[in-house]
Amino acid sequence: MGLWISKLWSFFGDQEARILVLGLDNAGKTTILYRLQVGEVVSTIPTIGFNVETVAYKNIKFQVWDLGGQTSIRPYWRCYFPCTQAIIYVVDSTDTDRIGISRDEFKALLDEEELRDSLILVFANKQDLPNALSDAQIAEGLGLHDIRNRDWAIFKTSAVKGEGLFEGLDWLANMLKTRRK
Repeated sequence: MGLWISKLWSFFGDQEARILVLGLDNAGKTTILYRLQVGEVVSTIPTIGFNVETVAYKNIKFQVWDLGGQTSIRPYWRCYFPCTQAIIYVVDSTDTDRIGISRDEFKALLDEEELRDSLILVFANKQDLPNALSDAQIAEGLGLHDIRNRDWAIFKTSAVKGEGLFEGLDWLANMLKTRRK
């Protein structure tokens, strides 16, 4: 009986999803998290460890884990992989010197067994700044078009201006609802 009620609730009630926000340091992960959660830019410092917030959007409660992106913290990302439905991978579109490092970290995520069923949403962030790479250039830099075995999307974003973030969440919400059926 309890299983039937929980299935009925999951059909009519809010769906929950565990989301990891990953990327190199200074990509804008925390700014994105708080822009989504409180609707404005919050002054932040580099994340040492993690931030976790719930973002309610289109009948989905996203439990969003924002993990620090410094070199010394990245090995600990794997502690957060279990039960993850989606990864939001944030790239600083102006950081052309580290696109190769970002690609290596991204590819390592794709190889993780615990993340094999996770949706991939890439935010090509900082599009409001001069000399930002386009979403097509970020997609090429990360090798997105080589991904054949999972759903992914990329969106141009500006966390500071709030542009592109909700379009990305729309895609994510729709994909999660499709998988639920």
